[in-house]
Amino acid sequence: MAVRVQQEDFDVGAELLALRQGNPKIGAIASFVGLVRDINEGDSVAGMTLEHYPGMTEKALAAIVEQAEGRWDIYDALVIHRVGDLKPTDQIVLVAVTGAHRGETFAACEFIMDYLKTEAPFWKREKTAEGERWVDARESDEKAALRWR
Repeated sequence: MAVRVQQEDFDVGAELLALRQGNPKIGAIASFVGLVRDINEGDSVAGMTLEHYPGMTEKALAAIVEQAEGRWDIYDALVIHRVGDLKPTDQIVLVAVTGAHRGETFAACEFIMDYLKTEAPFWKREKTAEGERWVDARESDEKAALRWR
């Protein structure tokens, strides 16, 4: 398991290659890449700033991955989440999971992403034409996480 919180961008191909390298048992990799959109709640978004508590955020992400490892038969997982100033089309997050079969792998990847959206201590501030605003948690994210409980 690897969890990284960083300002730098990441190379999805290189990260997936490194995650599966040398393990011939892997039959599936499920991944999700989240991007900055240029619109939210009907307003144009010029960029966003992601803030977090160093140390606490990594522990929270690791705990989410550990829960996934306890629920599904997976081999490995990777979470990379960016912080700092980002603009539309920038990558924000990568969640990748390896396993023997797609079903368990897809489920674990989706669980990690759903819990990351609701349990990880990140704060988003968007830059719009009307000024900056904090982004509240979405009800749809809360509902997605509830189905795993």
